[in-house]
Amino acid sequence: MNTTNRIEAPRLWIVLSRCYRAVSVIAERSIADAGLCLTDFAVLEALLHKGPLTITEIQAKVLLASGSMTAAVDRLESKGLIVRKSTPNDRRAKTLELTSEGRRVAEASFRSHAGELEAAAAVLNQKEKRQLYDLLKKWGLFSARRDGPSLEG
Repeated sequence: MNTTNRIEAPRLWIVLSRCYRAVSVIAERSIADAGLCLTDFAVLEALLHKGPLTITEIQAKVLLASGSMTAAVDRLESKGLIVRKSTPNDRRAKTLELTSEGRRVAEASFRSHAGELEAAAAVLNQKEKRQLYDLLKKWGLFSARRDGPSLEG
């Protein structure tokens, strides 16, 4: 038995991984219950909270592959949830904006999604949430600088 209570990085990774899987099930179910797939939800959420963005800007924020992003934008546009508009400085670039129906769907689905995640995090008080956030961000940014992808946000 380890009497020093030392926790090695591989054990942290296992706990983090299991926690991520458990919370992911909740998050993905809440998104599916809203009638959306994960990529569509990510696009709607980015537009809801950041305002009109280009496809490239959304891609950078939600870390979607180009093909996934194009498919999501096409789906959302065909459902009447977003519109593509030309930008004044570059007519080749398109800005995506939520339609009024898109805003309604994004707000409702995000509100439900956030509620599900808050319920899952109810075991933590506000101080513990802040500590967890700060520690995970610190670890993620350090690891990303070493040799991972950009994890800003």
